[in-house]
Amino acid sequence: MTTSFSPPSLAAPRELGTVLRQQGYVVLDAHDVGLLGGCSAAELHALRPFWANLPPDTFMKDGGRYRRRRHACFVVQNGQVTQAPHRAHWQPVEYNALHGGMQRLFEPILPAMLAQPVWQKLLVWLGQVCSGLKGEQPWFVEAHQFRIDTTDGIGRPTPEGAHRDGVDLVAVFLVDREGVKGGETRVFEAAGPNGQRFTLTEPWSVLLLDDARVIHESTPIQPLESITQGGHRDTLVVTLRASGFQGDSQ
Repeated sequence: MTTSFSPPSLAAPRELGTVLRQQGYVVLDAHDVGLLGGCSAAELHALRPFWANLPPDTFMKDGGRYRRRRHACFVVQNGQVTQAPHRAHWQPVEYNALHGGMQRLFEPILPAMLAQPVWQKLLVWLGQVCSGLKGEQPWFVEAHQFRIDTTDGIGRPTPEGAHRDGVDLVAVFLVDREGVKGGETRVFEAAGPNGQRFTLTEPWSVLLLDDARVIHESTPIQPLESITQGGHRDTLVVTLRASGFQGDSQ
C-alpha cells in the first residue's frame, strides 16, 4: 500500500512571491495556474495530446527505456517570447552527476504545440515570477516534455537523484499520471535540515522552485497492480536562467 501526501496548499495566489522568497518553493493547483497565467483550463488541457508520441530519450546512461522527451529553448524579455535556435541540452556534472557534461540533442518540441496561445502565456508568466524573485532581466528558458513510463517495470523521473539544475527557477507541471503509484516529490533545503514530501496528482498543478535554495527529486513510479498495460507520468519542466543558456561558456 502506498501513502500519498497532498501538496502544501497556498492560501491565496497573491502570496506566491512572498512564499517563494520565504521557503524557496511553492505548489499551485491548476486553478491558480490558470488564474495567474491568464489561461483557461481548456487551453491547458489542449496541450495534453502532445505527450502521446514523444520519442525515446536515447542518452540514458543507466540503460533505461522508461523516459521519452522533447526539448526547446526560448528567451523571455519584456513580456515577449522568442524561440531560440534548437540546441543540445547541457548541464555540468556538479548539477547532474549521471548525465552532466554530455551534449544531449533531443528532438524538438513540435511547432503545433508551440503555436498554442497558452504556450506564450505560460512562459511570459514564469518570466514574471522569476523577475519578481531575481530582478527584471531577460530569461533564458529551456522547456522539456517528459513521459516516464513503466516499460521496464519501474520508471525513474529523476535518475540522477536529488539535485539542483543550475538555473534560477524551475517549474514542474504535472500534465498527467495514469496507472501508476509512486512519483512522490521531495524538496529539501540546500543549506538546512528542512524538507517536504508530497505527490502531485492534479493535472496542471505546478511546483515552482528557487533552484539556488532547494534540492528536489521525484521517487520512482511503478504500475498499479490492476493495470496490465503499464502506466505513465507526464510532466512539463521549464527552467529559467539569467545570463545565457547552460553550456554557452563551457
